[in-house]
Amino acid sequence: MKLLIEIGTEELPAIPLLQELPNISKKWEKILQEYHLESEFKFFYTPRRLVFIHENFKEKQDDSFVEFIGAPKAIAYKDGKLTQAGLSFLKKSGLNEEELEFKEIKGKEVLYCQKQVQGLQSKAVLAQMIEAFLKSLSFGKTMRWGDGSFEFIRAIRSLCCVLNDELIEFESYGVKSAKSTFVHRSVSYDLISFTNIDEYFKTLEQNYIILDQEQRKKLIIEQLKTLEKENDITIAEDDELLAEVVAITEYPKALLGHFEKEYLEIPSEVIITSMRENQRYFAVFKNNTLSNHFIVVSNAVCEDYSKIINGNERVLRARLSDAMFFWKNDLVQGLNNDKISQMIYLEGLGTLKDKIIREQKIATKLCEVFANTQKDEILKTIEYSKADLSTQMVYEFTDLQGIMGSYYAKAMGMSDEIALAIKEQYLPNGDNSAMPSNEFSSIVALACKLDTLMGLFSMGKIPSGTKDPYALRRAANGVLKIILVLNKNFDLKAFLEAISSEYKSFDLKILLDFILERLYTLYEVNASFVKAVLSSRTYDVIYIDSCIKALIQSANKADFSQNFATFKRLANIAVLSEDQVNENLFSAQEERDLYQAFIQCKTKENNTQELLESLFALKPQIDAFFDKVMINDKNENIKNNRQALVCAIYREFLKIADIKELSI
Repeated sequence: MKLLIEIGTEELPAIPLLQELPNISKKWEKILQEYHLESEFKFFYTPRRLVFIHENFKEKQDDSFVEFIGAPKAIAYKDGKLTQAGLSFLKKSGLNEEELEFKEIKGKEVLYCQKQVQGLQSKAVLAQMIEAFLKSLSFGKTMRWGDGSFEFIRAIRSLCCVLNDELIEFESYGVKSAKSTFVHRSVSYDLISFTNIDEYFKTLEQNYIILDQEQRKKLIIEQLKTLEKENDITIAEDDELLAEVVAITEYPKALLGHFEKEYLEIPSEVIITSMRENQRYFAVFKNNTLSNHFIVVSNAVCEDYSKIINGNERVLRARLSDAMFFWKNDLVQGLNNDKISQMIYLEGLGTLKDKIIREQKIATKLCEVFANTQKDEILKTIEYSKADLSTQMVYEFTDLQGIMGSYYAKAMGMSDEIALAIKEQYLPNGDNSAMPSNEFSSIVALACKLDTLMGLFSMGKIPSGTKDPYALRRAANGVLKIILVLNKNFDLKAFLEAISSEYKSFDLKILLDFILERLYTLYEVNASFVKAVLSSRTYDVIYIDSCIKALIQSANKADFSQNFATFKRLANIAVLSEDQVNENLFSAQEERDLYQAFIQCKTKENNTQELLESLFALKPQIDAFFDKVMINDKNENIKNNRQALVCAIYREFLKIADIKELSI
């Protein structure tokens, strides 16, 4: 049976829709499972509708079985009569006392009943399913309409559920289902009726609704390529913006507009941000330089698009005029720290000026750790790093903080290195973000992130679950990524302890673990590899990285599973102690051979990969030792010495990872 479900709404906001989009099909699948009506389907969306199409929907639910498990027999009966627990089971299961049965479950004889439930006709439950699905969706903020009792991301204006061309009649959210749909507003504002599912698709197609979002995306891309070829331009690739445009159009038409060249005096980031964030325009480049053109994707249907282009040009011109005013005014003011000394950073952590002072102290220690000789220039950079937060441009375009500061720094005659570091102070700021381009910028960025982490944790602002309002996980990721790129030894524990006096006292281990836990996201590897390395309680980020990479490299070798099995056995036998190995107590050749081979391993301690390989190379000697030598010898001294040998090898492996935590 063919099933069509359409939920018609007022225009859905693109970003909340796109955020929930990965969950929509999953949530409908869950509803199908709960109602025993699993079947394949296609999901489509436009700004004004959510649509499900099932080509082969079940006529009725699958029959199912329901289990009822009650009290143990000793509790269900007392003195040969049913207790209240037994009577409750009768009521719940719908049985008579003569039908009661007992079944042994987990060693206890309990009341038990299994009933077959006949599946209902699909058309009898579809209305419930649709309402359950709608209530399961989460778009963040919602709106209310009618008498205020209806709540959804936007008002629902139509409902349609057609099974094999038969309308499933129901009412939900104040709307009665009907064989009707909204077409493009350029054609009509009224609902258009149809008689069957095939006619539904024809009605949309004939009235300028491209239902398939992938088809809309493909059409936009083709139109952009055509405009590039016809005008010898390059249109900025922007997947996020493209997704938004697909979500807000039903019949997209890409159009080329322009603005006055004088506005190109404004930094390109401002122009691009203004076009993208405010108007959803694509930036245009010519000869690798920002052009005074833009691409708008219209949702209108008309023969002459000139008025639409002109209208968008007027809107953009007004915004760029404001941006030009901000730009020129900020240039006159320059970077001024007076205002930020009055701007509160966070209650309990003082002003932005206080944050800058803390960052400078952190940067001073970072320069010592990394033996950087540009301390004075770095401190000057940090002094001006937050000044652009008081400018009109950053007030208008908050995403440009740092970027605008770099322009103003150059205008004030500061060096290119300082300007670049101001621009890059927040990097990396995402999973696929660029990194600071040099050590100078990296120290500035590290100081910023470390102060943020220390400050917020000292105030108890610790992320929990999925909540992370201050993006501290991103900051922790950034700290690790910067250190790894610099590739200089950095003892995270020692450094956090060194700067802790600047903050309210708190348990540093919580922050230390929080940062190191982000390592799990940085490697495409079995998570137990990272856990095993962290279990060795090493805090040098570069050394941790070398240990993880050494394990990964060894795991790719054919003999890894055999080596792993041998060392896992050794680790399980080892009892950590401070006893030293005494060669004079060796009585078996196998223990002498193992010890001599092990001594050679210790010469590789300066190279993690070589140390791991040399330890794994001990496998033959370890196997021979386990086969021929009795560790628990009757002689207490010999027994302790053999245990000390096993322990010494395990301790050496612990310098890389705790093999007990590894799983393959």
